[in-house]
Amino acid sequence: MSIMTFHDFQFALRILLAVVFVGAGITHFRPAVQLTMAAMIPPQLRVAGLASPQNLVVFTGFCEIAGGLGLLVPATAWLAGIALIVFLAAVFPANAYAAAHKKRFGWVAIPFWPRLIAQLVLMALIALAIL
Repeated sequence: MSIMTFHDFQFALRILLAVVFVGAGITHFRPAVQLTMAAMIPPQLRVAGLASPQNLVVFTGFCEIAGGLGLLVPATAWLAGIALIVFLAAVFPANAYAAAHKKRFGWVAIPFWPRLIAQLVLMALIALAIL
């Protein structure tokens, strides 16, 4: 009987996080999800053209998929983890905007404090997985 090492735990955590991020990233390509996520971008951050809300949703989908896959490759796991932590901080304004507009976003509008705590926990798990 062998005991799981910290390295084994980190690898298992990276696999779990990869599944979460790749799965979440794939949803960004569903039209209904795209519309909802695009609407979550705060008005002061909305621009036309290349950085339009819809394009940002597609871009963030690619970021999540790339970050998740990057966690699985030992040579890129650290960089992917750092990028995902930065990503979570960058998308938080959209989550905060949705939380402030529960009537508009329904169940997607997770209340601010639980959402913030969940994202901080997720950031901590990513950091733990790549240390």
